[in-house]
Amino acid sequence: MSWSREEFPTEGGTAVTPAEFEMHRNDGKLGWNRFDTSWLISLFGTAVGAGILFLPINAGEGGVYPLIIATILIGPMTYFAHRGLSRMVVAVREPTSDITEVSRQYFGRRAGIFITIMYFLSIYPIILIYAVSMTNTVESLMIHQLDVAPWPRWLLSMILVLLMSAVMIAGPKLVSIVTGWIVYPLIAALGFLIVWLIPHWKLEGFGHVPDPGSLLMSLWTVIPVLVFAFSFAAATSQLTVSLKSAYRLRAGMKATQIIKWTTVILTIFTMGFVWSAALALGPDGLAEARAANLPVVSYLANDLDQPFLQLLGPAISIVAIASSFFGHWLGAIEGGIGTINNTFGGRGRTLNQKYIRYGVIGFVVLTAWIAAILNPSVLGLIESLSGPVIAMVLYLLPMYAIHKVKVLEPYRRLASNVFVTIAGIVAVSGIIFGLLP
Repeated sequence: MSWSREEFPTEGGTAVTPAEFEMHRNDGKLGWNRFDTSWLISLFGTAVGAGILFLPINAGEGGVYPLIIATILIGPMTYFAHRGLSRMVVAVREPTSDITEVSRQYFGRRAGIFITIMYFLSIYPIILIYAVSMTNTVESLMIHQLDVAPWPRWLLSMILVLLMSAVMIAGPKLVSIVTGWIVYPLIAALGFLIVWLIPHWKLEGFGHVPDPGSLLMSLWTVIPVLVFAFSFAAATSQLTVSLKSAYRLRAGMKATQIIKWTTVILTIFTMGFVWSAALALGPDGLAEARAANLPVVSYLANDLDQPFLQLLGPAISIVAIASSFFGHWLGAIEGGIGTINNTFGGRGRTLNQKYIRYGVIGFVVLTAWIAAILNPSVLGLIESLSGPVIAMVLYLLPMYAIHKVKVLEPYRRLASNVFVTIAGIVAVSGIIFGLLP
C-alpha cells in the first residue's frame, strides 16, 4: 500500500497535518514536565555510551584541528538529523505507527521492507558492540582493579548479556527506574572527570598542523564515529509515538524541543569528555587504547596511577554501556519485529505477534552472546558498518522522504536539509574506506 494524503483532525476549524501544524501554528512556547524529562534522560542515556567510550580514541588520533571541526559540526548534525527522523513519524495519521510502519505507508510494501531492514541493521550491530564492550570492561576490571582471575569468557559474557536483557524484558517501568538510577550519577561523574583530567593533559602531542589531505582524511574517518556516538535514533521513533499520544497535534513541536535539549546536554558532556580524555592520553595512549579494544575510561583507569580512578573509570564504562544498551534494545526489537511483519504479514495473513517478539528477542540475545565471545574490533565495526548504516537511516532517509512525500512538503527548501544530506553522504562513504585493504 502506497501513501495517500488524508486530512488529520481539525483544530480551530482548519484541516491540517501534523507537519503543517508544526510549521505554521504559533501559540506560544510549550511547557516542560516530568514526562519530557524522562524522555530526555532516555535519549541521553541511549547515545552517551558510545560517545564517552570510543569517540575520544577515534576523534583524538587526528590531532586538535579535526577535533575542533568535529566539535563545531556535531551539534547541528545531531539536532537536524533526529528532528528529520521524528518528523517522518509524526506526520502519519495513526498515533501508534512507528518508523517501520511509516516507511511502508510512505514508500510502499517493497521499499518499506528494505527500509525496515536497514533500520534494523543500523541498530542491531550496536547491541553486539555493547555486548563486546561490557565483557571487555568487566574482564579488565577483574584483572587490573580487583586482582582476580577472570571467569571463562563464554560464561562471563553470557551472564552480562542475560542481565542486561532481563532488565529490558521485565518491562518499561523497571527500565525507567534503572535508567533514572544510572544516568544522573553518570552525568555527575562525567562532569567531575572532565575537570579532574585537566592537570594530566599532554598538549605537546597535538600541536602539529596537518596538511589539507590529512585533515580531510581524519574528518572522513571520524564522522561515521561521530554519527554513531551521537545517535539516539533507536529511541527517537518510540519517543515520537509516545508524544503523539500525549500531545496530539503538538507532538512535532514537543519532539523538536526534547531533541534540541538532548543534543545540547549530550554535546556539552560528550565533547567535553572527548577533549579532556584525548588530551590526557596523548597520541600514544590513544593508539594503545585502540589496540586494547577497551573503552577509553577503562584504559585511563589502567594508565593513570590513581586509586579512585581505577574504580570510577570501569564504573562509568559499565553504567554508560548499560544505559546505551537499554536504549538501543528498543530500536533493535522494533526493527526486527517490523522486518518480519512487513516481509511476511499483510495480504490477509495474520502473524502471532507474541511469538515474533520472543523470536526476535532470542535472536538478539544469542547473537550478542556469540559476538561477546568472539571479541571483534569495536572501532572497526563502528567505522565500517554501524556509523555508515546509521547515517543512511538517520540522515539520508528523512531527507529523501521530505523531498518525495507530499505530506512532508512544508519541510522542504530548508538550508538544514542540505547540511544533513551532505553530512549523511560523507558518513555513508566511510563504509567504502572501511572496505579498502
